[in-house]
Amino acid sequence: MPTSSDMTTHTDPALLDALQHQVAVFARRAEQSRLGGVGQARNSMDRAAYLLLNRLDQEGPMGVKALAAGMGIDSSTVTRQVAPLVDSGLVSRATHPEDGRAVVLQLSERGLARLEEVRTSRRALMALVTEQWTEEERTAFTTLLTRFNASLSDITASLTPVGPTS
Repeated sequence: MPTSSDMTTHTDPALLDALQHQVAVFARRAEQSRLGGVGQARNSMDRAAYLLLNRLDQEGPMGVKALAAGMGIDSSTVTRQVAPLVDSGLVSRATHPEDGRAVVLQLSERGLARLEEVRTSRRALMALVTEQWTEEERTAFTTLLTRFNASLSDITASLTPVGPTS
């Protein structure tokens, strides 16, 4: 695997500087605005809750370990983040259909309605931010951002120790 210094010699350092700067600006602006949407639902759901509810909606009921693995975080973090969602009725715990001893988390009807409200608000914000863009530009940006996030996730996973180090 090439080292980071090998990779920077093949790409213009000024371009990499500009990219890292724009990523830093994006991260700051995203955090400031929380990319929470527009209207009444703006900033009404934190990032962790949104990502958890979205994953349960897309993939269906699952256990804490599967949810944590799919999100690239540890089980204790998922447990801590899910607790208020269960308390507020957005997520429910159910018996695993194949193993009655196991528990799965699932999106409740209330959770789905709330998620749709937030999605609608965030969709409106994305439309507003990109209103001067063509569909091709939106598609290209989405494709590249998806690829960027996947690469970042892969690199982060490869740099994270999986067990005790000696």
